[in-house]
Amino acid sequence: MRARAGETGAPAVSEAKGGRGAQLKHTGLRPGWTTGACATAATTAAYTALLTGDFPDPVTITLPRGQTPAFALAAEELAAGRAMAAVVKDAGDDPDVTHGALIRSTVRLLPPGSGVVFRAGAGVGTITLPGLPLPVGEPAINPVPRQMMTEHVALVAGRHGAPGDVEITVSVDHGEEIARSTWNPRLGILGGLSILGTTGIVVPYSCSAWIDSIRRGVDVARAAGRTHVAGCTGSTSEKTVVAEYGLPEDALLDMGDFAGAVLKYVRRHPVDRLTICGGFAKLSKLAAGHLDLHSARSQVDKPFLADLARAGGAPESLAAEVEQANTGLAALQLCTAAGVPLGDLVAARARDEALGVLRGAPVAVDVICIDRAGHVVGRSNPAGP
Repeated sequence: MRARAGETGAPAVSEAKGGRGAQLKHTGLRPGWTTGACATAATTAAYTALLTGDFPDPVTITLPRGQTPAFALAAEELAAGRAMAAVVKDAGDDPDVTHGALIRSTVRLLPPGSGVVFRAGAGVGTITLPGLPLPVGEPAINPVPRQMMTEHVALVAGRHGAPGDVEITVSVDHGEEIARSTWNPRLGILGGLSILGTTGIVVPYSCSAWIDSIRRGVDVARAAGRTHVAGCTGSTSEKTVVAEYGLPEDALLDMGDFAGAVLKYVRRHPVDRLTICGGFAKLSKLAAGHLDLHSARSQVDKPFLADLARAGGAPESLAAEVEQANTGLAALQLCTAAGVPLGDLVAARARDEALGVLRGAPVAVDVICIDRAGHVVGRSNPAGP
């Protein structure tokens, strides 16, 4: 099975000369689909069959940025009060461990007023430790995929005059085995994989191709006369800097995990101002001196965060909690509750590390840390832009 954008082909990318879409096009790598997009497609097909008796195949969904890919069904099953549909994940040219995995969604009707309820089926993990974007005990189906599935259930219900009260059980064949190759067990996500994705599209990963695309992004921005560019770790941080500074698309660099690539190239090809924006946990790695932020090559250093917290006025008891926190987000939440500005401290230290790599190049730098929802949780200049 291969998912299709519209009728055929990979996810469309921007035709702009600069920015995230142009970088992706420059790499020549084929994008793919997230587990969240696949689960949404399977859910949409299953619920449609439950209401009409027929599975749409292919099934078309709308992604958060408006793309309308169609997915072929790999399996389907209809029974009294429930339906199951499955989609094979196509990760494109990304070396994703979930590429080829069978993502199943079983939809069961619930009494009116029940809403949409999510369950973890076989191969999907359950949250067992705090510090993740879902409460302990919840299925490891992230917020954006939940929102996508809920919206598509509402759309199908609206078309057929149904109340839209359903239980959605997402499962992944061999997911528990695949999850052993991920960080899920260490993060306290037990029993399988997480259902992930913020845009529905997998941006393919290749060190050499992506670093080259970053360089071309800087070149395009400079040629367009941009004096302020932003290195962003993903689509959420990109939205944040656009909201903060109103930067045009060709001033946005899809930095991904390659903070060092941005800094080293800007050192040789300066711009007046560089903003670095990303998730708190990722930028805590830059603050600790790591220039490659990929989870396979650098980890959140909790003792380092504890030392920063101490420097910010945290008592020893809080610093000890930070050092034992499950995730960077959990450490941040502990400090926020105690009034310790760990986000600002990380942003300031990350700015110092960036300036060190720039080696005196005439580039002003500011750093913004965000949480998963895109809220600013730290600035190297706490007074604001």
